[in-house]
Amino acid sequence: MSNDIFVWVEQFKGQPASASWEAVGAARHLADGLGGSVTACIFGAPGAGPRAQEAIAYGADTVLLAEDATLADFRVEPQAALLAKAVRDADPAAVLIGATFRGRELGPTLAVELDTGCIADCTALELDGNRLIATRPVYAGKLLSKCVIPERRPQIITTRARAFPKPEPDTARSGETIQLKPLLAEEDIACKVTGFLEAEGGVSLGDASIIVSGGRGAGGPEGFEPVRELAQALGAAMGASRAAVDAGWVPYERQVGQTGKTVSPDLYIACGISGAIQHQAGMRTSKVIVAINKDPDAPIFKLAHYGIVGDLFKVVPALTAAFKEKLG
Repeated sequence: MSNDIFVWVEQFKGQPASASWEAVGAARHLADGLGGSVTACIFGAPGAGPRAQEAIAYGADTVLLAEDATLADFRVEPQAALLAKAVRDADPAAVLIGATFRGRELGPTLAVELDTGCIADCTALELDGNRLIATRPVYAGKLLSKCVIPERRPQIITTRARAFPKPEPDTARSGETIQLKPLLAEEDIACKVTGFLEAEGGVSLGDASIIVSGGRGAGGPEGFEPVRELAQALGAAMGASRAAVDAGWVPYERQVGQTGKTVSPDLYIACGISGAIQHQAGMRTSKVIVAINKDPDAPIFKLAHYGIVGDLFKVVPALTAAFKEKLG
């Protein structure tokens, strides 16, 4: 039994997810308070070794590194099996996993493997003595709930992307790297990855500090052009409400909301979005929310920090022109 904190470092095509480094930063803070250490778990394709020093620079003391073709593309079976064994051997206080699509699958699977609990999509972590308390949104983000996992170790926690600050890397830090071997052979893994479909280009919603989203008020796929132009002017990601996605105006990977992606940018601009509770659930934790809607009674205005009552086809191009002039 230890006071160490484990962090699973997610990778795609050899590139770590920003949410994983945010989780390492959160783990560092917790471990310092508990008097423990931080262990980063990096399981990937051959050649993943350089990520180990990167994890140490972000705050890990130890890296458990496994490099094998069976770990190249994310599949929950080999990742969960190897992570569960590593956790059983070390018995840490908690395991942090970024709440991405992959992390949301791995976290509960790991909890089942270890017969413990999983607190999902956490936005804050704190210590009460040696007890870890996690805060997460409930009721579509209307309330914040403080949760603990009593009488179980380790606590499995998934952390919402951009809810925790990404630490500044310190290349002078040193740590230990321990090599692990995968537990499952290829023939033992039921899931097979046959390929990937390229998503629409642009800034990733999960990593974006600014998001410009459009909704039903855009009126059609051509109505998203001013939204897209404003996003480009700001170097932002473009998002959409479920109504726009269901209508086929925008690809699903751009959907923000309860059944889409949960985002926490520094600035969220909602254009022609009424603000249904399902959409609010996906963007409520944005630092600053700006709403543009011609309906002054739209629910989004109750959540927004700044609101503009007007036609998005007049307001958004004017904003784009102003930002282009200001930002050059």
